[in-house]
Amino acid sequence: MDKIKEVFAKKALPMAAEIKQLIKDNGDFVLGQYTVEQVYHGMHGMIGMVTETSKLDPEEGIRFRGYSIPELRAKLPKAPGGTEPLPEGIFYLMLMGELPTEEDVHNVSNNWARRSNVPKHVFDMLDSLPLSTHPMTQLSAAVLALQTESVFAAAYRKGINKKDYWDPMYEDVMNLIARLPRVAAYIYRRIYKSDIHIEPDPKLDWAANFAHMLGYDEYDFKRLMRLYLTIHADHEGGNVSAHATHLVGSALSDAYYSFSAGINGLAGPLHGLANQEVVRWINDLKEYFGSGAIGKKQIEEYINKTLSGGKVIPGYGHAVLRKTDPRYIAQMDFALKYLPEDENFKIVQMIYEVAPAVLSSLGKVKNPWPNVDAHSGVLLIHYGMVEYDFYTVLFAVSRSLGVMASLLWDRALSMPLERPGSVTTDWVKGRVSK
Repeated sequence: MDKIKEVFAKKALPMAAEIKQLIKDNGDFVLGQYTVEQVYHGMHGMIGMVTETSKLDPEEGIRFRGYSIPELRAKLPKAPGGTEPLPEGIFYLMLMGELPTEEDVHNVSNNWARRSNVPKHVFDMLDSLPLSTHPMTQLSAAVLALQTESVFAAAYRKGINKKDYWDPMYEDVMNLIARLPRVAAYIYRRIYKSDIHIEPDPKLDWAANFAHMLGYDEYDFKRLMRLYLTIHADHEGGNVSAHATHLVGSALSDAYYSFSAGINGLAGPLHGLANQEVVRWINDLKEYFGSGAIGKKQIEEYINKTLSGGKVIPGYGHAVLRKTDPRYIAQMDFALKYLPEDENFKIVQMIYEVAPAVLSSLGKVKNPWPNVDAHSGVLLIHYGMVEYDFYTVLFAVSRSLGVMASLLWDRALSMPLERPGSVTTDWVKGRVSK
C-alpha cells in the first residue's frame, strides 16, 4: 500500500464507523425545512448531502477543510522559488483534512508522475473526432475512453466486499488525476497547435508539467497554472460538477463514469463555461467601441445595453456567494503583481468598479459581485492562451482534485444511492391550499 493510501485509510475507516453510529443515534434529528420556492428554484440552500472537502459560506467564501484561499496561498507548500501553492497540496488537504508537509506534496507529485501514462487507444479515439468538436466534448469522451483502465469496475465484477470499495476507488482516483493533464494537453495541441505534441517532463510538478505539455514554459505561466488549478479545485458539493460526480458515483459507477458526468455539467454556460463567455463579452465590448478609448462610462453603457437585451453580465452573480468571490480576489492579486499594465486586466478592473452598482440598482440581483470566471480568462490571454473555448478544460482538470477526493470519501464512508423524492405541481398546489 502506498504512503498516501495508507494515511487515507487510517483517517477514513474510523470515520466511517463514527458516521454509522451518528446515524444510528441521531437519524431522526431534523436539520432544517424547505420551501416551495426552493423546490422550484433548483433546491438552493437545501441541505441534502455531506461533502467533507470544502464549504461555501455566502459571506466568507470558500473554505477548504476550514482554510480560506488567502490562508492556503500562505500555508500550502510551493515549488522551489515559487509564490503560489502547489495543487498537490490542496488535494492532500482535501483528502486528509490536514495541511501537508513538503514531503507529503512531493509524495503526491511522484505518485501522479508514476501513474500518468495514457493508453494509446485514448489518443486514437481523440484523433477520430472532428477538429471542430468542442474541447469539453473531447475531454469527456477521453475520460470515458480511459474507463477501460478502471480498477474499481474490475474489482466490483469479481465481487469485492462493499467495505473495501474505497481501495480500488483510490486507484481510479489517483490514476485519473495523474492522466488528465496529458489528455487535456493533447486536446489543446491537436486542435490549436497543428497536432504537434510535447512529451511530459516527469521532473516537473503536476501544474508545471501541464503548462509544459500545453507549450507554455514561461515561469510566470507556471505560477499562474499552480494558482489556477488550486483555486478552482472545489466549491463544496452542491455545485453542478461536484453534485453530478457524486450522484453518478452513488450508483457505484467508477471514477471515470462519474467524472465524465461532472465534466458534462461543468460545460454548461451557467457553470464552468462562463469563463469563456466573459472573454467573448469583453471582446464584443471592445469591438462595439472600435478604436475609441474605453473607460467607465463606456463600460456602464455596454452593461446597460447587455441587460436591456435580456442578457446577463457573464462572470457576475453566484448561486450562494453574496460578496466578491475570494477566487476573483486571488487572481486580481496575481494580475496586480505580474501584469498590472495589461489592457484586458484594466478593463476587468473597471468592470469591477462599475458593474456592482449598475446591477444593484435593478433591485432584483441578489449578488452583484464578480465570481471566479470574471477574471481567469484575461490572465490566460496575457500569456498567449487566446483559445478561450479551451478554458473550461483547464477548469475541469482543476475540479478533478475536489470531486475525486469527495468520491473517494463517498466510497470510504459507504454513502448510499442518492434518490430524492419528486412531486407534481398539482401535489404542491394541493399542499399549499391546505
